[in-house]
Amino acid sequence: MVAALALSHDSITLDELVANPPEKLALVLGTEGDGLSRGAVEAADLVVRIPMAGEVDSLNVAAASAVAFWATRV
Repeated sequence: MVAALALSHDSITLDELVANPPEKLALVLGTEGDGLSRGAVEAADLVVRIPMAGEVDSLNVAAASAVAFWATRV
């Protein structure tokens, strides 16, 4: 399964992904600032967002990858 980390109206949370993990997973992360291209998001099997409190809506790519990799570790 390919999961794009992006903000999208149809995204699931990282917690939801971890609660029902696929056997194999590839995480796709975008560049800082622009994020993933529309084509990359559309090509992914699902879109995943990292839940955050307050008014924060995104992390830089290094922080986002660290959170995602830790959460999906086996």
